[in-house]
Amino acid sequence: MAKVRIGFSTQFELENELVGIGTDNPTNTLQALGNIHAPNAKAIGVSTFTTFDGFVDTKAGISGLEGSEQGSISGEIIIEGSVDVSTGATFRSGPENLTVTDSFTLPGISEDKPTAGTTRFNENLRALEFYTGVEWKAVGSYADSGNRGRAVIYGGWATTNGAATGTIEFINMSSQGNAQDFGTGRAGNALDSVASATRMVYTTGADNPNNEMEYITMASGGEGIEFGDQATYRYRMAAHSSSTRGLFMGGRAAPGTETSEIEYITISQLGNSLDFGDMHTNMRMQSSGMGSPTRAFAVLGYSAGSYKQEIQMVQMQSKGNAIDFGNGTFQGGYTGAASNSVRGFGFGGYQHPGGTGYYSKEIFKLNLASQGNATDFGNLSRMCGYISGTANGTRAFRFGGAIWTPTNYVYDDIEYWNIASAGNAVDFGNLTKARYDLTANSDSHGGLGGF
Repeated sequence: MAKVRIGFSTQFELENELVGIGTDNPTNTLQALGNIHAPNAKAIGVSTFTTFDGFVDTKAGISGLEGSEQGSISGEIIIEGSVDVSTGATFRSGPENLTVTDSFTLPGISEDKPTAGTTRFNENLRALEFYTGVEWKAVGSYADSGNRGRAVIYGGWATTNGAATGTIEFINMSSQGNAQDFGTGRAGNALDSVASATRMVYTTGADNPNNEMEYITMASGGEGIEFGDQATYRYRMAAHSSSTRGLFMGGRAAPGTETSEIEYITISQLGNSLDFGDMHTNMRMQSSGMGSPTRAFAVLGYSAGSYKQEIQMVQMQSKGNAIDFGNGTFQGGYTGAASNSVRGFGFGGYQHPGGTGYYSKEIFKLNLASQGNATDFGNLSRMCGYISGTANGTRAFRFGGAIWTPTNYVYDDIEYWNIASAGNAVDFGNLTKARYDLTANSDSHGGLGGF
């Protein structure tokens, strides 16, 4: 085959011809067989590659790739710049890697994965939430509970006919064992309390007509410190708190009538309680408050000469009146209550009508996010009333209590149950002294979060 040398500035044109390099029978406009070395070759307007053969380096770098036809590229693919996949395209990860150094956008994604600190409004819970980097939590929640897990128990009657006590003690909820001394507060009974992760605020009860409130720091022992006064003198209330706000609901006022007031405090600020709203039904109770970061509940109670099954609820983030949420599984009062952020419990107390079932040992559960009646969960180890309770994320607790029939008796036992599964309470340990009409709270209960 003849060789042709073409010099500089010589124009060589072939129109509608097939040119072969390394073959005398070309089938394409330009067909080259064998190894080709072209370090400065540039492809413009390439829209489809089916395969690559003959490259020493298996990586293919392509800039300015355009077109709408389908194709495939094997091996590792590196794309510099933005890539938009049009609506209707299918993206599937395979055995090879896809590396994108800029941005990659897929259609049809209704919610991109948020960054930590992103906020949203949860329409189901009607509450503001933030993203921790792992999950959505109510505003005011703690992304990590750390070493928290302490329950503090305060006050009450130490005997059936003795004086009220100011004893404060605590337990570590993640383990089992007896309560330990924490300090001393103002002696009181028929008490209620609210708590954040750092501070517990408690009322001093029926024996203090000025209706003082005191507080303690949850992590360290010590004496109760003056917090402020309740705006209305009353006791035997239902109480619940978020990480910032504490609510005291209903209760009993001198000379003994049930009340409608709901008052609130800001837990981190010393001062008197302020008006929040009114109960749906005037009710006196005893330590029967519970809730989530956004909702507070008052469980059962006594009103207009009889014990009730009603469960009342208010929204924590805004002032307003309580509404009827549903019913417990029995008519009663002086009932304990506890909750994590999802599930709440009412347990023990008076159960009416009377007779052999005058005191209850029943535990009922409540779904805090949806309105409806409570359902059976299990039983305490004994019938008792005038009890108190609290919870962390996994366990609920009952402290002390008393019965007046068939024999007067005051208890010192502590028991617990696992929140996630139905079942009966089991022994945890004992208080330092038997008592009833007491109050308890924790640094990790279900209300922490919200407003």
